[in-house]
Amino acid sequence: MEESLQIQRFEQLPSSTEFASQIESKNVPAVFNGCIKDWKAFVKWNPANGGLDYLQERVGSSTVEAMLSKTAPVFYGDIRSHERVQLPFSTFIDFCKQSMRNTDSSGGSLLQSERHQDAVTDVDQESMLSGDVPQQIYLAQVPIMNSEDRERVQLEGLREDIQTPTFLETKELASVNLWMNNAQSRSSTHYDPHHNVLCVVAGSKQVVLWPPSASPFLYPMPVYGEASNHSSIALENPDFSLYPRAKCSMDYSQKVILHAGDALFIPEGW
Repeated sequence: MEESLQIQRFEQLPSSTEFASQIESKNVPAVFNGCIKDWKAFVKWNPANGGLDYLQERVGSSTVEAMLSKTAPVFYGDIRSHERVQLPFSTFIDFCKQSMRNTDSSGGSLLQSERHQDAVTDVDQESMLSGDVPQQIYLAQVPIMNSEDRERVQLEGLREDIQTPTFLETKELASVNLWMNNAQSRSSTHYDPHHNVLCVVAGSKQVVLWPPSASPFLYPMPVYGEASNHSSIALENPDFSLYPRAKCSMDYSQKVILHAGDALFIPEGW
């Protein structure tokens, strides 16, 4: 990995000027330790401190769009691997509560790796939502704020619990979104056409990052498809006979682990 592409960790937050001139301009990811520990969400949303009850009381009546997938705990971006279902946020919170109770009683993870399967049918969908805790449910990119399309916003009541990091105070945020999932969930390799700041409110998250120059090793999906920003390579049991260059992909990657309160700047194209 070239030295110019090395991801840095910052113990002290940069000013907005320092961020723009020294970090954003390099187009290289950066980790900010403890960046969001002053957020109301950091305390109020914590499941260990009654955060699920708080979320349920605050916005439980809102309807959210969840991903439903049989490839769980791996969630792939292409539409063949999942369906999107509408459900009350309070129902999802109930799933989370039951998952926590089951995990506490069993002392282990609920989710077991499953092989990649075809799209979920309507019958499967109904049975999953009516049975035990659905292991295939994942909340991804649920809008809390969207400057271009306010009608898409599903959890606006949580906006006041989130403060803009000081290094972004001169920027205009396009959107604020919520991801919420089981501890074993993994999302497929992909890039976005804009900058992101990933903030971990509770739990921890490992992120594997590749620079845009490594794209040939990750086999992006066809540009005419619905998931052209996603890699074609399966996260589990990749087929190197189909994707021989993928064998070298990890040579170009960097791993970072984010803990509650940390934030990660992910530049466009990474």
